Amino acid sequence: MSLVRKHILSIAPYEGGKPIEELKRQLGLKDVIKLASNENPLGPSPLALAAIRRNLSSLNRYPDANGFYLRKKIAKACNVESSAIVLGNGSDELIDIILKTFVEDDEHILTADYTFLEYGLISKVKNRTVITVPLKYFRYDLEAIKKRIDNKTKVIFISNPNNPTGTYVTKYELEEFLKGLPDNVIVVLDEAYDNFTDVNDFPQSLDYIRKNNIIVLKTFSKSYGLAGLRVGYAVAKPELATYMNVARQPFNVNLLAQAGAVAALDDKKFLKRTRRVVLEGKDYLYDALTKMGLAYVPTVANFILIDVARDGVEVFNKMLKFGVIVRDMKQYGLKNFIRVTIGTKKENERFVRVLKKII
Repeated sequence: MSLVRKHILSIAPYEGGKPIEELKRQLGLKDVIKLASNENPLGPSPLALAAIRRNLSSLNRYPDANGFYLRKKIAKACNVESSAIVLGNGSDELIDIILKTFVEDDEHILTADYTFLEYGLISKVKNRTVITVPLKYFRYDLEAIKKRIDNKTKVIFISNPNNPTGTYVTKYELEEFLKGLPDNVIVVLDEAYDNFTDVNDFPQSLDYIRKNNIIVLKTFSKSYGLAGLRVGYAVAKPELATYMNVARQPFNVNLLAQAGAVAALDDKKFLKRTRRVVLEGKDYLYDALTKMGLAYVPTVANFILIDVARDGVEVFNKMLKFGVIVRDMKQYGLKNFIRVTIGTKKENERFVRVLKKII
C-alpha cells in the first residue's frame, strides 16, 4: 500500500526557470543573466523597496490576515469595492483557491493545451479532470473551447496574454464567448502580463465582472518587479470573492509583501519606465530575429516564443555555458522552441550575440 495518493504518483512537478546562483555554482560563472521567468529586468519598484525597509522592524508581528490596506488600495485602482478583492501568495495560490472553492470532485476544468502549466498541474494535484483544447495559430480558440462545455464544466482558465505564446484574446472574441455561457460556469481571466500590452482591442476585463461569473487574476510579480515577494490578487463579484476568502489560508500574503504592493501601486513612474524598456526591447529583438531568419510568435507580453528550428533543450543548454538563461519549452511540449524574457538593452544584445554563436 502506497503512502502517497495514487493520482499524485503520475504528476510531474512544475519546473521553474533555472536560478542565477545555481548556474554560477554549476559552471563556475561570475556573470550570468536570466531571461527565463518573465521577471522585471529593472528590479523592484523603488517605492516598494522603501516601504519594505520601513516595515522590517515589524517582522515579529503577523501580517494583517485580511490585507485591509492592500485590498482597499487595489479596490480603488480597479474601481470596485474591497469585498471584490481576494489576495493570494502569487497567482498560483489564487488558482488553488479557485479550485478549492468552486470545483466539485466530479466537475471539470477547461483550458488550452499550450498555456500556463499551473492550471493543469494544480487541477491534477486536486484530482480534478482537465480538458485541453488546441490553440489555433498559437492563440486561444474560444469557439472550440465553448463547444467543449458540458454539464460537468465548472471553471475555464484563459491566460490573457497567454503564457508561453504571448498572444491575446481580443475584446470582441471575449464578448462573443461570454454570450450564452451556462450560469454555473466560471471564467478565469489570468492577466499577469496585461501591463505590457500595446494593442487597442485588448479587453477591459473588469468591465465584465458584475454581469458575469468572471474572476480576473493580476500579479505584482511582473511589471512591478515583486516576484520574490509572491503577491497577487483576484477581482470578482463580491458573492464569489467572499467564498474564496473562506477557502483562503490566513496570513497568506506576508507583511513585507503587503507593504511593498501598497507602495508599488503608487509607482506610476516605474511602471511607465518598465513598459518603455519592454516595448523598445521587443522591437530590437524582432529585428534581430528576423535578420537571423528565425520565426517567432508576435507578443503583447514581456517575452517572445522563438522557433529555433532545432532542439530547444539543446539551444537552452548551450546558452547556459555563455551565462545566458532562457526557458526551454520541453515541459510545454514545444520541442523546437525557446522562450526569452525581454530584458534591458544590454541583456537583449548579449542574448542575440550568444544565440548567433550557437545557431
